[in-house]
Amino acid sequence: MKQKNKNIVQITSGKGPVECEFFVQETFSLMKKEMEILKLNFKILEMIEGKVSGFQSITLEVEENSEFLNSWKGSIQFIGKSKFRTNHQRKNWFIGVFEIENFFELELDEKDLEFQTMRSSGNGGQNVNKVNSAVRVTHLPTKIQVVAMDSRSQLENKKIAVERLKLKILEINAKKSSVQKQNQWMNHLQLERGNPKKIFKM
Repeated sequence: MKQKNKNIVQITSGKGPVECEFFVQETFSLMKKEMEILKLNFKILEMIEGKVSGFQSITLEVEENSEFLNSWKGSIQFIGKSKFRTNHQRKNWFIGVFEIENFFELELDEKDLEFQTMRSSGNGGQNVNKVNSAVRVTHLPTKIQVVAMDSRSQLENKKIAVERLKLKILEINAKKSSVQKQNQWMNHLQLERGNPKKIFKM
């Protein structure tokens, strides 16, 4: 069965007041009802609680559906009196729905590895120079390569090469995750308070 693509979606109060945090929760509830109607699989990745009520942001992974995503992506406006400050005059509240670049975490699968043996270079005696004990391993999906020639044993070098490849892939995943987190934070600052994609009266 073909695996369905996923979108990463962030609902954010845009560093707005407690009312906006409340409407982040309301927006998620409305989106959840629609996802259930459309039978879209989703899961919550992160929920950052608000100061009083609701959430500063909710990040979720949802089954790819461009029509659904495009209908929500942008500013969402709620019109109504504050539930938290009875004398507050403001009646227009904005929150944002953003799509975050979905980086696919690299995984190390044995079938994706290609091994090549070669002669070791440098000091090590006649045995090192005559026997193909060094190992180069290539991760075929990314073309990442590492070489191990630490040991006179080809089997041992193969193990060392795989461990080094694992470390490289972990480093790449960590960098991608850091960029994704930075993009999520920037969304808090980029919320447009106008030109709403949807308007709700409360």
